[in-house]
Amino acid sequence: PLCLCWALGPAAASAPPNILLLLMDDMGWGDLGAFGEPSKETPNLDQMASEGMLFLDFYTANPLCSPSRAALLTGRLPVRNGFYTTNAHARNAYTPQDIVGGIPDSELLLPELLKKAGYINKIIGKWHLGHRPQFHPLEHGFDEWFGSPNCHFGPFDNRALPNIPVYRDWEMIGRYYEDFKIDLKTGEANLTQIYLQEALDFISKQQASQQPFFLYWAIDATHAPVYASKHFLGTSQRGLYGDAVREIDDSIGKILKHLQKLGISENTFVFFTSDNGAALISAPKKGGSNGRFLCGKQTTFEGGMREPAIAWWPGHIPAGGVSHQLGNVMDLFTTSLSLAGLQPPSDRQIDGIDLLPAILQGKLIDRPIFYYRGNEMMAVRVGLYKAHYWTWSNSWEEYSKGIDFCPGQNVSGVTTHTQEEHTTLPLLFHLGRDPGEKYPLRFASDEYQRAMERISVVVQQHKATMVPGEPQLNVCDKAVMNWSPPGCEKLGKCLKPPKSDPKKCFWPH
Repeated sequence: PLCLCWALGPAAASAPPNILLLLMDDMGWGDLGAFGEPSKETPNLDQMASEGMLFLDFYTANPLCSPSRAALLTGRLPVRNGFYTTNAHARNAYTPQDIVGGIPDSELLLPELLKKAGYINKIIGKWHLGHRPQFHPLEHGFDEWFGSPNCHFGPFDNRALPNIPVYRDWEMIGRYYEDFKIDLKTGEANLTQIYLQEALDFISKQQASQQPFFLYWAIDATHAPVYASKHFLGTSQRGLYGDAVREIDDSIGKILKHLQKLGISENTFVFFTSDNGAALISAPKKGGSNGRFLCGKQTTFEGGMREPAIAWWPGHIPAGGVSHQLGNVMDLFTTSLSLAGLQPPSDRQIDGIDLLPAILQGKLIDRPIFYYRGNEMMAVRVGLYKAHYWTWSNSWEEYSKGIDFCPGQNVSGVTTHTQEEHTTLPLLFHLGRDPGEKYPLRFASDEYQRAMERISVVVQQHKATMVPGEPQLNVCDKAVMNWSPPGCEKLGKCLKPPKSDPKKCFWPH
């Protein structure tokens, strides 16, 4: 029998389990051997899957980095937690250096809530929920941070654009390209090794102190510009991107072995997934694979939002499990609270569900998946059916500049370069028979009519109760960039910001 004693509340004898969320950046569904990648270069993740449970129908809440991370940590759709824009219809928006907004104080983040159950919380890697002081992770429930507010873009000249800072806790300890070397010619950088060591040290420290921990390992090696350390460069069949994946796989293997060596693997719930689909705009040299799914990052087709996902918890999760539960990164919020014996907040709409019945008892929970792009619900999945209410890959203008989120994949009337509305007659696909979204069902068919009757009720209910949050991604200002982050004085790395000049952010996608 599976022990659920920790879920009965603090009166139960055993302490709640540690929680380790491994969030990749732009890693695709088709990047793991366990999901069919032919070069089989992820032996540790494949073993994690064979010892745990593979989720085949796991989604992100947005096809872009910042909103999906905001969704994971709040359990709420980005349109509710403010991680969207109203500057233009259905545009993807995120938190670049000049964004004024970030995660609002009114949002309750997972680490803030886990504190109530005595957890010590650490984030390693990319935060991406705003970089101004009020948005700092330590202001939102994390006790420790090693990493950066943004991606490793650059190098910049520190005049027009400052290089991105790397933080230890409250203060920056350097900047990418200056103090943390990334060689764009060779792709060499030691960052994954640094992030690995941070994880091992934190786990050891927490095991010694006997306090439950929440570790959010959000590394960004598979986001372009892709990097790997010297030992892994040139070792993959898949080029530099594959080198980065191999190093991540090796690192996750070391983390799981470390938990086993310390004797705490049976008391640590580990979940692996990605923030959005592989960025096909960077493929094939610096981008991953979304397997047989349509398009990639930035789009609400399956390739943009269906993610690789593995749950691992020796002694609790039966080995070799495969789940068809419809899951979402927002579920990691609710599931983590459930593991800690906590209830989700009741004063707001929580979109994530508790996956423990699916993971521990193999139950299937009926729930829809909503595919949002900015302020628009583009599609919805109910059971095996997916209905597109809007289609758009990207604009003709961007496409003519060589920006393509669906390279080599043109499905007539589906991968559109103008925003096409289908709200009166949605495009409907059966994802069991047609996971690549190539063959829309005929509008006149009985199957179409029956499926749409069910889906329409779900959509009407969703729209009737939708109260959007205050949009955080509307205003940009060069003066708020990383000119002088906390700790810059000690390092002599403060830069003079330009005069404040707030403007509406421009979001082309």
